[in-house]
Amino acid sequence: MLLKADLHVHTEHSPDSRTSLPDAITAAKRAGMDFLAVTDHDVPPVDEVFSQPEREGVLLIPGVEYSTDKGHLLGLFLTVPCPAHTGRRLPFSEAAALIHGCGGVAVLAHPFQHRKEEGKLVPLVPYLDGMETWNGRANRKNPQANAQAAAFAKDYGLLPTAGSDAHLAQEIGNGTITVEAADRTLPAIRTALLDGKGWITGEEGSSLCVARSQYTKLKKTHAPPLRYGRWAAFALKCAWEDLRRTRRKGE
Repeated sequence: MLLKADLHVHTEHSPDSRTSLPDAITAAKRAGMDFLAVTDHDVPPVDEVFSQPEREGVLLIPGVEYSTDKGHLLGLFLTVPCPAHTGRRLPFSEAAALIHGCGGVAVLAHPFQHRKEEGKLVPLVPYLDGMETWNGRANRKNPQANAQAAAFAKDYGLLPTAGSDAHLAQEIGNGTITVEAADRTLPAIRTALLDGKGWITGEEGSSLCVARSQYTKLKKTHAPPLRYGRWAAFALKCAWEDLRRTRRKGE
């Protein structure tokens, strides 16, 4: 059977999101998702993701997104919660070991979002199972980010994955992978993914969504007033990016 998943979604347990888990599930159902990976920053999923893996017809994939010294690393299909590591960046090898120790699949998230060179990623390949080749936010700074990721994953034999990187409910579904699985269970979709039985679709998310999530982070972390001034300039830039994108689509 064909099953669709968004493998990169944040909830209110991330510092830059206010999306509740029920709202994320509702948005996933509206977007036609069968599976949704909960990948909050540096913290394991809440207990109910493990204890109640199916909600409103949407199956929940336990995950995490670790901040490392080499970029962000997703852990997908965790069988037990990984330890939280807020406040510091983990060594990349340590983060990968934690994910594998928790039964998870290690996937490098948005690898070219902030870089264009490939050389620094090659030493990371032995620690990885896959690479995020479509991220709904990645192309904002580097228009070729997702294309570069897809080419790199192919060259180095890494499994391709896709996710919206949603921090707002409206972003869910901006990056998806559809797999041909034996049945509608977490083990089946994991097996299909690891066997490479899937194809990816996606669309670029709104830059203003990025601004809104950054505003959330300012509020949650009680940032000083000067930071809000910088945020306002960033929000204006994001609005301009969205306007340009809309004009290009209309041409």
